[in-house]
Amino acid sequence: MLTLIVILAIIAGLYMAWNIGANDAANSMATSYGSGALTLKQIIFVAALLEFCGAVFAGQRVTNTIAKGIVPIQLLDPHLVAIGALAALLSAGFWITLSTYYHLPISTSHSIVGAMLGFGLAAVSQGYLKLTDIQWGVMAKIVASWVISPLFGAFIAFLIFMAIRVAILDRYTISKVEHVFRYLQVLTACYVAFAHGSNDVANATGPIAASLGFLGQKTPIWVLAIGGLGIAVGIATWGYRVIETVGKRITELTYTRGFSAEFATATTVLSASMLGMPISTTHTLVGSVIGVGLAGGLASVDLSVVRKIIISWLVTVPVAAGLSIALYTLMVIFI
Repeated sequence: MLTLIVILAIIAGLYMAWNIGANDAANSMATSYGSGALTLKQIIFVAALLEFCGAVFAGQRVTNTIAKGIVPIQLLDPHLVAIGALAALLSAGFWITLSTYYHLPISTSHSIVGAMLGFGLAAVSQGYLKLTDIQWGVMAKIVASWVISPLFGAFIAFLIFMAIRVAILDRYTISKVEHVFRYLQVLTACYVAFAHGSNDVANATGPIAASLGFLGQKTPIWVLAIGGLGIAVGIATWGYRVIETVGKRITELTYTRGFSAEFATATTVLSASMLGMPISTTHTLVGSVIGVGLAGGLASVDLSVVRKIIISWLVTVPVAAGLSIALYTLMVIFI
């Protein structure tokens, strides 16, 4: 029975990876689409390739954290771990699919963390864990990141774009300057795509590695490849939905604004990684896009779209956790 559950967890992990590609791909390439630096077909090809490479060649370390270490799975029976991983992957995947359908960019990291938290709380209610076993310190960092990462991204993007405006745009011909920044923006977007693949692939492969018993060990390359493949397919099939929202609906993007947003996102994510703070690339990029929009005045930002996005962020963890609790409880009874 354990083998069947593990197989199902692997399939669910592939489904989760597809969701990451369909929703989170907007993080790396949406601004390039919004500014017109790349066509949608070019974005799909470039993002799929770089996300896959990032997942396979640099996704090992993050995968080993097993979904940010929310649940101490080493204290649980392997059978329960496999069931919990399956429940978490399905719960997070369902929520991301629904969000993508409505063109809402959400955090896949927060989705899987919420789902793993639900699994942990269900295990506590059944007496397999103590409430104090849950890594609440990690959860506190994640909650803090909901506010810090988009605000910091917005602030940095605003400063970068204003500096470009004062130092370059106000002094030289705009069309020549924008032409140069088109290539800079594409390069920055490629960097974010590779980094995103290396980090967020763990949202799919972490629970798979846990169900296979690779806690604290080197995750097989084929597990990372499953995650990378799923992300690439997600980008190619459904990624355009969220790319449209982030790239077109929040604010009007030029090459310089797109570059500013991408550079601010990369800077924020890198700084947070050095501090050991788990943050959402989605939250950071959306905040950065809003920041460059505000550089043109509040009227330049579509606040109705921003409001819908923020609401979806706030409900992600509790919804994913609730679904995971329900699925895990049912699976323990019937499997």
